Amino acid sequence: MRIVHVIGSLDPSLGGPPMVVGRLAAAQAQLGAKMHIVAYDCPNQEEAIATYQKTIPDFDRITLEMIPLPDRREWYSGKQALSKITELLTGSPKTVVHLHGVWETILRQGAKAARSHKAPYIIAPHGMLHPWSMYQSKWKKKVALKLGYRKMLKSATAIHALNHDEAKHIQKMGFTQSCQIIPNGVFLDEIQPLPAPGSYVRQTPKLQGKPYILFLSRLHYKKGLDRLLSAFNQIAGKYEQVQLVIAGPDGGYEQTLKNQISKLNIASRVHLVGSLWDKNKYAAMQDAVCFCLPSRQEGFSVAITEALAVGVPAVISDACCFDEVAHAHAGYVVTMSDDKPQESITSLANALECVLASQPNHAMRQAGRKLIAAHYTWPVIAKQSLQVYEQMIGTSHV
Repeated sequence: MRIVHVIGSLDPSLGGPPMVVGRLAAAQAQLGAKMHIVAYDCPNQEEAIATYQKTIPDFDRITLEMIPLPDRREWYSGKQALSKITELLTGSPKTVVHLHGVWETILRQGAKAARSHKAPYIIAPHGMLHPWSMYQSKWKKKVALKLGYRKMLKSATAIHALNHDEAKHIQKMGFTQSCQIIPNGVFLDEIQPLPAPGSYVRQTPKLQGKPYILFLSRLHYKKGLDRLLSAFNQIAGKYEQVQLVIAGPDGGYEQTLKNQISKLNIASRVHLVGSLWDKNKYAAMQDAVCFCLPSRQEGFSVAITEALAVGVPAVISDACCFDEVAHAHAGYVVTMSDDKPQESITSLANALECVLASQPNHAMRQAGRKLIAAHYTWPVIAKQSLQVYEQMIGTSHV
């Protein structure tokens, strides 16, 4: 079987989808599928690809079909993208196209090429059709749906949802084709062996001898950093040594974040450390007393799965759609709403207190590791995805 993954960019600083695509494709290649990834170049292309080659098992089994960094004409027309994907599909039976995202011309052209060659295709919106996401720039998205993106979605052989909540919202939009739930995961080989305990703290003098809560994701409003700062401010007086480490690339929210930190007068206890990659990321997770992600919307957070695999208790919002964290006793899932901000922040603060008060949380840490090892590794997920592709080939009448 040949699989053609299509995504706008493999730049890891753009968030979860680029990191997910490389790992899913590598795991599928391990199972014998012939893998291609089609994407536009990004400004730091060589560095990004080198990072994937160094960290992702069997990434070298994937054929990368990179298109030059697009100019304005290409962004609108997608002509080069259409040509590249058409070339891959010509004379290639038993090929499935897997599109990642929604609002990019390369994806619409990937769907067009698949329809022209009667190849089944599946779309993974990665949370972009969630009501919260649809409300952002909603008029532009309504226009985009009328200008070809609704056709792209309605003509797909299947839709790839990351969880039951996403599947429910997709079906409410009127898309009636098969909606397959395929979560994200981790490569345990990528995480293990873990760095020695204390590795991250030793290289960060301000943290030595002090426990810390870790946030690791893009610095973006939807990630709920304003909620986390307010909750941390509530517990800071009771836990005078506890610090907050905020790691991740700026998604347009960094200055707002700094303003809130200054207003709350907690700058001495909040550390913005930028992006963390590879073993340095896992070292920071391992030394943390708690991982916290109070997002307003998530598809399926890779950072949560990584933290649990490392063995860090997690405190997350219900919008992360990962109730298994609570069911497995690996952390706490907090119900949060912007309609009840103070109640939500207090609930988050209470959950953080529960973790801090029960250190070292050996049972909770072990529960997280077991949950991920049993259900959320890329080899398990790749096998499930290939079964979905086989069904698509058997039922496609494009």
